[in-house]
Amino acid sequence: MAFNITSGPTATAQKVVLYGVEGIGKSTFASQFPSPIFIDTEGSTSNMNVNRMDKPTSWQMLIDEANYIKQTQMCDTLVLDTADWAETLANQAVIASDINAQSIEDFGYGKGYTMVKEKFGKLLNLLSELTEIGINVVITAHADIKKFEKPDEMGAFDRYQLKLSKQCAPLLKEWADMLLFANYETTIVTDSKTKSKKATGGQRVMFTTHHPAWDAKNRHGLPDKLPFEFGAIAHVFQTQVASPVQTQTQPSVEQPQQEQVTAATTVETPQENNFGREPNIIDPAIPKELAQLMSVNEVTEEEIRRLVAEKGFRPYDMPVKDYPDDLIQGGLVAQWDKIFTEIKAKRAY
Repeated sequence: MAFNITSGPTATAQKVVLYGVEGIGKSTFASQFPSPIFIDTEGSTSNMNVNRMDKPTSWQMLIDEANYIKQTQMCDTLVLDTADWAETLANQAVIASDINAQSIEDFGYGKGYTMVKEKFGKLLNLLSELTEIGINVVITAHADIKKFEKPDEMGAFDRYQLKLSKQCAPLLKEWADMLLFANYETTIVTDSKTKSKKATGGQRVMFTTHHPAWDAKNRHGLPDKLPFEFGAIAHVFQTQVASPVQTQTQPSVEQPQQEQVTAATTVETPQENNFGREPNIIDPAIPKELAQLMSVNEVTEEEIRRLVAEKGFRPYDMPVKDYPDDLIQGGLVAQWDKIFTEIKAKRAY
């Protein structure tokens, strides 16, 4: 049996986690990565001129959007903004999966948190698959400050950390190739006569290596501290292999990249992929979490009603908008992957 041996660095897409204090410009920084598309879970890009997908209103919709990027390879960088709001969607999905649960604590003995951790881990695995095909993944997150005290030392100090649960934060840190912490650098000046102190400066900087007061890392030999500007790390992404967008056949080399991405996001699905059905018109009274899943997957209300009736949950002639909330959220939205699989199986007949 023979094996290939290679040497030297192999250029690949990067897994980047960027976290920092509120309002420092994480989303703006992420928008400067090569050809980005945002999955904006909290609406932080509403005033920015960026390409974005619909705001996911459920965990399954977030997964569907990441899968869509994987299938279409329509960008060089996928930005998930933010990790903490994505974890909130995972929490909601776990709670909705049990009709008797009102909070994540209701599962007992940490079971609910373990289920959230499993969902979050599966999302990171999916995002890793994007980097394997040449798409950078940038995940932004908020920073949380906690008092930290080492048992073998005197005193305590403030420590910045990812604003995630203690189950999901380690997963995200381990997943990242680059973990960058952004903050304002402030200098304290003491007056030699009055001994009074005042703060000056306030420059935006990012830290790339671990420090007792924050988590950070990189695999590119970056300086410990850099200006909080994309240009400071741009060289890391200029050495990558040709991206999916670059290798696809484009309509015209003169066509602006913005127009190409916009066109890709608005292309309608061919009629033959719609299984010969009429254009999918969804009742606006259907809760938006379910309506968006139906729209993305081209599932009609008739298909939902038929499946629900066959399972004996509600009569066929009952409109979906009249379904009780526990059936919509716990039975359909939370179990959408199973529901959609059954619907596709029925289409095959």
